[in-house]
Amino acid sequence: MSLERKFYIICGHYGCGKSNFSMNLAIERARMGRKVMLLDLDLVNPYFLSSGYKEMLEEMGIEVIAPLYANTNVETPALPMNLNLVFETDADVIMDVGGDDAGSVVLGRYFNQLSNVNYELLYVINHYRNLTATAEEAVEILREIEAASRCRATGIVDNSHLKQETVWKTKEKAFSFVDETVALTGLPLIATTIPKFVAKQDGVQALMEQNAERKWYPVDIYVRAPWENDL
Repeated sequence: MSLERKFYIICGHYGCGKSNFSMNLAIERARMGRKVMLLDLDLVNPYFLSSGYKEMLEEMGIEVIAPLYANTNVETPALPMNLNLVFETDADVIMDVGGDDAGSVVLGRYFNQLSNVNYELLYVINHYRNLTATAEEAVEILREIEAASRCRATGIVDNSHLKQETVWKTKEKAFSFVDETVALTGLPLIATTIPKFVAKQDGVQALMEQNAERKWYPVDIYVRAPWENDL
């Protein structure tokens, strides 16, 4: 990853793993010595928010901007009061956007500011999520996100996984789906995530080297459902 200032917008289908990828990206940039701001813009799904890990992220030196009532009993969605800071900071910015077109509408509100930013909009896909099991479905959802946000995607992140059940075959079986999505959209494959616990399994490193064109991106699993925390 480059040391130059980056402005990432992370979008995708519900449950594809946007928040976990956003957190890994933010932590990676912080460990590189970068000043990092993580903006949680998920106003649709009250669960699995990156801002739910605010304390941990701030201990790593990452500034977290969250929806006004994030992680409270209040269900009314509200934009962060200090959202405009992301267009004034000299930090790396990572925007974790809500799922599908419903969650991406908020980007359209800031279209003028975004037009003046050299952003990367990364579309996260997961072959094993409902409604994105085929390349055609994944492309349809991407077009809806682009229409709602008025922003154009710049790359694809393959985050195909089955949570704790993920093994090498899980990743391998998604290759054709990912390649077809890349071909249909004309977008480059930016990264293929792989849980670090899978990357450490016997023989997996050699398989990753044999498939180096997948641009492997090992990730820690931070975002879990409450019932998964003891797994």
